Amino acid sequence: MNAARWPRERPDTARLLHVEPRRDRITDTVASELPQLLREGDLLVMNDAATLPGSLTGRTGAGASIELRLLAHEPDDTWTAVLFGAGDWRRRTEDRPPPPELPVGARLDVGGLTARVVEVLPPSPRLLRVAFDLSGAALWQALYTAGRPVQYAYTAGPLALWHVQTLYAARPWAAEMPSAGLPLTASVLLRLKARGVRWASLTHAAGLSSTGDAALDAALPRPERSDIPERTVALVEETRARGGRVVAVGTTVVRALEGRATQHGALVPGEAVTALLLGPGYVPRVVHGLLTGVHDPGSSHHALLQAFAPLALLQRAAAHAEAAGYLGHEFGDTCLVLDSEA
Repeated sequence: MNAARWPRERPDTARLLHVEPRRDRITDTVASELPQLLREGDLLVMNDAATLPGSLTGRTGAGASIELRLLAHEPDDTWTAVLFGAGDWRRRTEDRPPPPELPVGARLDVGGLTARVVEVLPPSPRLLRVAFDLSGAALWQALYTAGRPVQYAYTAGPLALWHVQTLYAARPWAAEMPSAGLPLTASVLLRLKARGVRWASLTHAAGLSSTGDAALDAALPRPERSDIPERTVALVEETRARGGRVVAVGTTVVRALEGRATQHGALVPGEAVTALLLGPGYVPRVVHGLLTGVHDPGSSHHALLQAFAPLALLQRAAAHAEAAGYLGHEFGDTCLVLDSEA
């Protein structure tokens, strides 16, 4: 499937493929029509994580050119990160030269910051835990001064940080943008409200989608942190009790909600880390359907969709999207997997 190469000026003009598992039906529409596909009493749950300026270029202490892509800010103020060799986003990740293998204690000079390798993590020597020489507000100021958003070779030019934020982005937790929420413009949200559809939020630390390292890519998505507010838990429980549908905006929201419910037997508020991998055979406990991108078969996101729809229908939908010219990746078209009557 062809990749969208640049953000749309109006994200709600993206095409929307509506997949209805019970009816075994797929329908073409546009994202601005989403309010018509939901009903009064439904609940949208969004990931309000803002996208980090997580790409930092620089050199090792020995002088080798590198790029460090931040993956997650850990509770002990260290960062999990992936190390890349020379080059930048203009070259495909799988074509980048490998970086040098670094021991614990090695120094990195990136974006005007100094970091030390605290730990080398499995399954790849490129997966590191690092500690910066700054902390708190000073570190965040330095990151926002020197860092850039993570991007890939299919994009048409350098992205600014504002290109990769949803309308409702809040805390900077996401290594890559939770892009399923891009079509939720102010106009769409207002029309959803007028229709009686409510929305709630959580914060989930969306990780990297690709590293170019076969062992590391096979282990994606890694365990990810989420914070679910009490209000969101209450709205989910109320919606389900009244017969409404809980619709996740993005696979990260599915992972956060279902991971929490699997861990505790019920949805509970607060912070936690989930390693849950959803796919064929998983029966969702919380979520009825989801709004997501248009994903190629074989990807981890496409596997997750099999918790909501049979593989044959998803394959047919993917073939239709390919033939109809739908665009993939974060600035591409969108897909709603939800029955009209569920």
